[in-house]
Amino acid sequence: MQHDLTQGSITGRLVGMAAFIGMGLLFQTLYFLVDLYFVAGIGASAIAGVGLAGNAFFLCMAASQMVGVGALSLIARAIGAKTFDQADGVYRQAMVIGLGLTVITLVAGYALAHAGLHLLAADEATASMGVAYLYGFLPGLALMFPTNAMGSALRAAGVVRPTMMIQTVSVLINVVLAPVLIAGWGTGHPLGVFGAGLASSIASIVGFVWTVWIFGRCQTIIANPLKLPRPDFAIWKKIIGVGLPSAAEFLLMFITAGVVYGVIRHFGPEAQAGYGVGSRVMQAVFLPAMAVSFAVAPVAGQNFGAGRADRVRRTVRDAAVLSTGLMLVLTALCHIRPDLMISAFAHDPKVIEIGSTFLKIISLNFIATGLIFTASGTFQALGDTRPALFGSVSRLITFAGPAIWLSTQPWARLEHVWMLSAASVFVHMLIALFFLRRELVRKLAGLMPREAVPV
Repeated sequence: MQHDLTQGSITGRLVGMAAFIGMGLLFQTLYFLVDLYFVAGIGASAIAGVGLAGNAFFLCMAASQMVGVGALSLIARAIGAKTFDQADGVYRQAMVIGLGLTVITLVAGYALAHAGLHLLAADEATASMGVAYLYGFLPGLALMFPTNAMGSALRAAGVVRPTMMIQTVSVLINVVLAPVLIAGWGTGHPLGVFGAGLASSIASIVGFVWTVWIFGRCQTIIANPLKLPRPDFAIWKKIIGVGLPSAAEFLLMFITAGVVYGVIRHFGPEAQAGYGVGSRVMQAVFLPAMAVSFAVAPVAGQNFGAGRADRVRRTVRDAAVLSTGLMLVLTALCHIRPDLMISAFAHDPKVIEIGSTFLKIISLNFIATGLIFTASGTFQALGDTRPALFGSVSRLITFAGPAIWLSTQPWARLEHVWMLSAASVFVHMLIALFFLRRELVRKLAGLMPREAVPV
């Protein structure tokens, strides 16, 4: 059942939602980690290829954020204002957009995968492995859009436990299928890295069907999740207006990751493999702070819609404190024994060394990243995600350009690329905090509780 997030303890709401969101994000990330684990035995080229192809996730995530973030922001504020018909209308238009993006992803993915991966791969073997993996994984990526639309609507209503359970079971399905499809356990027909992608796609299909089934059973605001209306371009404009800056933010992450792969390609497939594993582990480490920021959006969004400025401010403050504490602990863990986390998904000593060095250096920006996530969740709640985009653009300026120049220098080492990345995140944090303070002052000035507004 949906929750009224305008009542009760702010910290309790954040922690309660973040716990389930974090578990869901963990199991979502495990799709990639499971794949990396089972393809590690094939070799460094397979690890590098899977890591390289996995960056398509950021591209699809960018497009899904355009729908999901916009829908969540509008639906949460509508629920807070008790305008439930508006919430229903926004959800259905978000689903129409999401299904359209599903078709586009499949067509464009199969048409462009070969050329795109050959452009960035260190060698032919890495490119071939990446293409094979992506061909299997594309159906799962395509289903991200309608699944995210449903998940955003549920999160806006304060419902997070069912989606966590679905993601848990989906990952278990992937774990079971991965060795069967990759190595041919029990079948005698190994599919290699294509089987890794296919296992994830099958698990995603099961998750999508299950989400459709439970959608109307865990909230009463929106029924019949696949009932589609005619396109309403006025609502599309609102959804995209809020979500597009977040989409651009993830697109810039995709571009940044592509720059890294291009910059380090002359260091060989081991470097790309080490970065691929290290970046996936980093994403898993980020999950606690991401979970808190994902909880900020519905909690602050409902309270903003209800005119509760005091609760919006407390939500931001409590989230920042929680995120900083979590990231401080995780930074310490990554400095003590980063090799333990990397060696779980790679066996080549050189790959482990490169991945461990990456994780140790990049962990210096964990606290900054947590604060960036908190600011991003707040921007979503307030219905203006453009400030988050400004911070991401700064990373393109402070990292991508210098990194490309660095790659041309004979004295440059991989460590220099990692340190440059960490420094650019710190600049991103400063920009995010500046806009966070400005937006809170602007959007909350004169805000009154809904029941106190004169009729």
